[in-house]
Amino acid sequence: MKDRPGHDRRYALNCDKIKSELGWGPEVSFEQGLDLTVRWYLDNQDWLAAVLSGSYRDWYAQNYVRR
Repeated sequence: MKDRPGHDRRYALNCDKIKSELGWGPEVSFEQGLDLTVRWYLDNQDWLAAVLSGSYRDWYAQNYVRR
């Protein structure tokens, strides 16, 4: 990419090392995780609308700016 010379065009994760050394494995498959994520956003559209509107910035400013 022109704005990021030297960067790969594609990133792929390989979890073999973390599986073999730590015994870690995902709790759900990629497909299940994708489905759960989409469902969460569909079930929480009020939250998403607030994030997209930027209204959370007012709350953040009120509670954190002067700290």
